[in-house]
This record gives sequence, C-alpha cells and structure tokens, in this order.
Amino acid sequence: MTFTGCVSMDAYGPQVSNPVFVRANNPEEAWERTVDVVHDYLFEIERENKLGGVIETRYKTGASMLEPWHPDSVGSANRWQSTLQSIRRKAYIHFTPAPGGYMVGVEAIKELEDVPRAANFEGGATFLDNSALQRDLNPVVGQATPSGWINQGRDPSLEQAMLRTINRRFGQ
Repeated sequence: MTFTGCVSMDAYGPQVSNPVFVRANNPEEAWERTVDVVHDYLFEIERENKLGGVIETRYKTGASMLEPWHPDSVGSANRWQSTLQSIRRKAYIHFTPAPGGYMVGVEAIKELEDVPRAANFEGGATFLDNSALQRDLNPVVGQATPSGWINQGRDPSLEQAMLRTINRRFGQ
C-alpha cells in the first residue's frame, strides 16, 4: 500500500518552498543565522545589503568526488560533473520581512567553464596552429584567450539543501 501526500521528496529530504518562512523576532539574529548557513556551505560573501535584504556570494569552484567535505555539490551527479568539468556556483539569498518573521529565498546559479580552443596537447597553449604566424617576443604561457563561462541556470539541489539547513537553523 502506497501513500502519497502533499510533500514531495528528493534524495535528501522533503522539498522546501522557495522562499521559506522563518520565525524570528530579532532581525539581526535572523540575518546572522542566515549568514552562518552561507558559511556552512563554504561560500565567501561578496556583498551584504541588509537594507535591500540580499546576500551575494563569490563564485565557488564546484566540489569534486575527491572533496567530500565541500557541501556545495549536492548529489553524486553534481559531484561527478564537477570532477570531470570545471563548474562554479554563486548564491543569492533574498531576505524579505513578513508578519511574524522573514521570507528567505535562495537562488543558486551554476556555470560551466567554456574553454575555447582548448589546448589538449603539449605546447598547444603556447603555439596555436590555427592562426597566422605572429612575431611575439613575450610568449603566452597557458591559455591564450581568457576563459568564459556558460550559464547552466539554477541549481535546485543546492537551493533545496541550503533551504533545509535554514529551516533547521531556525528550529522549524
């Protein structure tokens, strides 16, 4: 016999609404608890705007299979992807006052590195064979052009993990 309810589940627990309501009377304490959750996921904060209710993190390189202590790559599929390809993530936490507490929303952005003309052979980064001969007395060491990043959209697994941690931090 199977029971189905209103709560959907993923591999790590019940789905949490985004944004999630947290009960808090003290705005400073609520803000600091939310910042603690950001630090739990080892993100560095790039910008905090308490008036605007936004916490923005710096980009963080995705954790590989060899880095189980980094919680930003949620699930084995994300870990394998970060192991085999350069991935980075950035989080935005939106903090909105609500009656009796706050609505806290998490937006996690995931990007994949785009390596144009990747040099997968010896000397490929220094001597490109697909361009005209150029006389350069300062040879390039490494990649000749700067890397770009391809937006992969939002990372719902990381968002859900952070929201569940926020819920636990506020005792809900």
